[in-house]
Amino acid sequence: MDFSIIIPAFNEGPKIATDVLAAAEFLGENFNSGEIIVVDDGSTDDTAENAEIPTPANVNLHVIRYDDNRGKGYAVRRGILESRGDEVLFADSGLCIPYENALRGRRLLRSGVCDIAHGSRKRPDSRIVKSHLKSRQLASTLFLWLLRLCMHIPRHLTDTQCGFKMYKGDVARIIYSECKSTGFTFDIETILRAQKKGYRIEEFPVEWTADTDTRLVLSKMPLRILVSLCRLKRELIS
Repeated sequence: MDFSIIIPAFNEGPKIATDVLAAAEFLGENFNSGEIIVVDDGSTDDTAENAEIPTPANVNLHVIRYDDNRGKGYAVRRGILESRGDEVLFADSGLCIPYENALRGRRLLRSGVCDIAHGSRKRPDSRIVKSHLKSRQLASTLFLWLLRLCMHIPRHLTDTQCGFKMYKGDVARIIYSECKSTGFTFDIETILRAQKKGYRIEEFPVEWTADTDTRLVLSKMPLRILVSLCRLKRELIS
């Protein structure tokens, strides 16, 4: 299997068919074989049903659904551990970043300069079509500052929370098999575990449009985020 795309989704009924169609077209045009794994994280709407659309003959579609909302981290992990691709991408629902951007990350992986390639909205060569609200941008800046200060996140990683990350397939499945975070901080855990194993991470520019219909409400999560970060620091930072 050449390439796997993981799409975590929670109550994305109106969007998910468009996501799957775009992913299928990208795979059909650029790879001999590919798969799309939609992980319905306990949606209460018709996300799973709407994800089941026809795909090209060389693209497999697998929709995973479970009843309880367990968090984005759990959904991404579940999808990646069921993937078979030589390279794996997880992408947020909503097409904030066109799938063609993944070819930039794939060139990094194929060149041998890294094992993991993160899309970054913060690079000067990225194109921002529509930004988040100023309050969200400020929260993101403060969070990154905290990560660098307390969690030893490398300074060359400018956008730890971007929902467009690529991995060599075996690397992805090794890292996520060890991850425990189910929520917002799973991105940080994957970075820390990759560092401990000596995997190299690089970033690539993306074209990005903010999705105002986000499921993430940072104002309701500070205590949970802090507790999770403390756990990660105790476990993974010596």
